[in-house]
Amino acid sequence: MGDRWSVEVDRGVCIGSGMCVNHAPGGFRLDAARQSHPLGPETDANEQVLAAAEGCPVEAITLALSDSGEVVFPPED
Repeated sequence: MGDRWSVEVDRGVCIGSGMCVNHAPGGFRLDAARQSHPLGPETDANEQVLAAAEGCPVEAITLALSDSGEVVFPPED
């Protein structure tokens, strides 16, 4: 079985660019205020969701391993 990621969007940081929806339409949606929301609190690890997190211009998306909480993205400084 592959890794599972917990997905969180900091809506206090999100600027509603929609890049996450463009990269991973099955993983994110924008609400009426153009704030991003993951479609679920967890997802199978996949390139589209990682690309969405990496493509967020304000790094509002955090991905962590569901079982350990180890942060996958953003990388630690």
